[in-house]
Amino acid sequence: MKDWLAAPLADLLRQRGHAWLLQGPSGLGQYELALALASAWLCEAPTPQGACGHCPSCHAIEVRTHADLCVLMPEVAMLELAWPLDEKSQADLDDKKRKPSKEIRVEAMRDAVAFAQRTSGRGRGKVVLVYPAERMNNVTANTLLKTLEEPVGDVRFVLASEAAWQLLPTIRSRCLGYTMHWPEPAVAQAWLVQQGVPAGEAPTLLRAAGGRPNDALRLARAGLTGQIWSKLPQAIRRGEVAALAERSPAQAIDVLQKLCHDLLAVGAGAQPRFFETADLPAPPPIRSLSAWSRSLANAAKTAEHPFNAGLMLEALVSEARVHLNFAGKPARP
Repeated sequence: MKDWLAAPLADLLRQRGHAWLLQGPSGLGQYELALALASAWLCEAPTPQGACGHCPSCHAIEVRTHADLCVLMPEVAMLELAWPLDEKSQADLDDKKRKPSKEIRVEAMRDAVAFAQRTSGRGRGKVVLVYPAERMNNVTANTLLKTLEEPVGDVRFVLASEAAWQLLPTIRSRCLGYTMHWPEPAVAQAWLVQQGVPAGEAPTLLRAAGGRPNDALRLARAGLTGQIWSKLPQAIRRGEVAALAERSPAQAIDVLQKLCHDLLAVGAGAQPRFFETADLPAPPPIRSLSAWSRSLANAAKTAEHPFNAGLMLEALVSEARVHLNFAGKPARP
């Protein structure tokens, strides 16, 4: 478990409650903390610091076969995190009848409600883990609501979210909220080094990820280096599509939004967040950057379903070049 999650886990274990909502920005480890909390609740020899990691219950969770743990995720997340799907869903995907869902399906939630009503198999109670909780649509969330409010037997819930404001107010009101905090940069960088990121690259990648360690590790594993990141702003200003060629439209928009954000910050006299000041071009007028920001926000709405990814990328870089080289009209005398 990540170093910065040890204190929150111990804090949560000291408190009582049948339903927790772990919330905070992406990349802070909500899923890891939720699983660690569920593991401690089900552990046969728990400690104040969490699960023992050695008992049959801990082993069952490690191999994804614990009878008293129900994990609810979008199918894309289940597959990414190696959680098994039910037989029908797996068969549908194997037969290519449909694509993996990006939302938590109502059928899975109904199975979870039935799970909550059954007797515990190991005698340590049952746990329902929901992540990312904001991926429940209204029907799915309302299916959970009654069981969340009046749980049957010894069942506990842990919901983990990176966008808790998107949850139904009725869901939020029935959970105890726990807000996660940013790890100190030194702690996050040390963890990145433990994961194999070169020590010299860790600060730049953490900055590129906005301080989110998980996202920084993802960038490192995708091949991003500090040198590549520092050269991106000027390459985009020159209109070099190749600078973003290895990224999907959604990833390219994310980079451009970070660049736009930093230029707006510098133009307003603040410090940039994602890039070093020396790596940024001179900020264009605020009105041009504001228009660019709005355009990128609109593009992000369809980034997952572009008509042509190559053409979209060219259009994004072309627009960026126009704004980054926009000098504005001279002031009237």
